[in-house]
Amino acid sequence: MRYVLVYWSRYGNGKKIVENLAERLERKGGQTQVFRTDEVDPSALPEADRYVFSAPTEAFNIQRDMRKFMKNLQGMEGKKYGIINTHAMKRNWLPKMEKLLSKKNMVKVAGVDFQMGKEAQSGNGLMEGWENRLEEFADKL
Repeated sequence: MRYVLVYWSRYGNGKKIVENLAERLERKGGQTQVFRTDEVDPSALPEADRYVFSAPTEAFNIQRDMRKFMKNLQGMEGKKYGIINTHAMKRNWLPKMEKLLSKKNMVKVAGVDFQMGKEAQSGNGLMEGWENRLEEFADKL
């Protein structure tokens, strides 16, 4: 199975999640390509069986670079995806991500959110048990 993972991360927590996910998927025999939002054109993503989009919440919304990226996706009709949201609040923004991607007629297969702890700004904000939740997400992909 081929995976394209696209992320945006300010402090490194999201990057850590996506890199860990790529390793898990590769151990299961998958082929992965990982990109920051500024490293790939949303109108010409590489072909994949699954796409994963990961973004933090900032200013009570999905981070603006990822929002713009998702709005500019082209040719994604019927493509399957998973979404990841990191946030410091109790409320996640997975529904907002899903709404943006549903406008592209994509098909959601998995979603997971990670609430950040006090060390979020140091890049060490992932809370206990995050690896197990990521493994469950990987299994759904």
